[in-house]
Amino acid sequence: MARAALDKQPADVRRMFDTVARRYDLTNDVLSFGQDRRWRREVLDAVDPSYGERVLDLAAGTGTSSQPFVDAGAQVVPCDFSIGMLKVGKEQFPALPFTAGDGTKLPFRDGSFDAVTISFGLRNIVDPVAGLAEMRRVTRPGGRIVVCEFSHPTWSPWRTVYLEYLMKALPAIATTVSSAPDAYVYLAESIRAWPDQAGLAAMLAEAGWASPEWRNLSGGIVALHRATA
Repeated sequence: MARAALDKQPADVRRMFDTVARRYDLTNDVLSFGQDRRWRREVLDAVDPSYGERVLDLAAGTGTSSQPFVDAGAQVVPCDFSIGMLKVGKEQFPALPFTAGDGTKLPFRDGSFDAVTISFGLRNIVDPVAGLAEMRRVTRPGGRIVVCEFSHPTWSPWRTVYLEYLMKALPAIATTVSSAPDAYVYLAESIRAWPDQAGLAAMLAEAGWASPEWRNLSGGIVALHRATA
């Protein structure tokens, strides 16, 4: 979860994702107006995996973000702390090596991966900086990280509209498509509490990643951060 104090503990967040797993991808597609597909393509392009490279896809959920790496010729390991998500993912993508893991204590050796990526999951790690440091540990020297996360719209009027959508419309829409709409109240609160683009870049540097940089997507609703080990 974000550094800002939210009332859910890690076990609560895990159970929440277990509950929404079955309709998670559909709900995300509806709530983002289909933009989540574009964001996944941007992540793949930013990682730019070479054939045979090992990629860790952390907070992979049902594996929707992982399969494109396989299609690009990489060896991907989808990892998530929600067993419910992993079970749904295994049904959808039985060939993927889904792995259960805690973002602050990953079940992999040092330097196991050429690249690590996490999309919309860093907010759900109880200590994001510790999570980023753990991702660095499992990345080989010279490897890279790509973080795709909700951020702060760069145009002030658009930011006001966006926050109104987050806090009012998003939970209401989730009621019609999600199996656990209350989870999306937490989602809205965690996004609102999350640091801006420069704040996340500072967290990457604090965790030991070099040369963090970012690129805004959808007017800053989402930011794509990249750094090297």
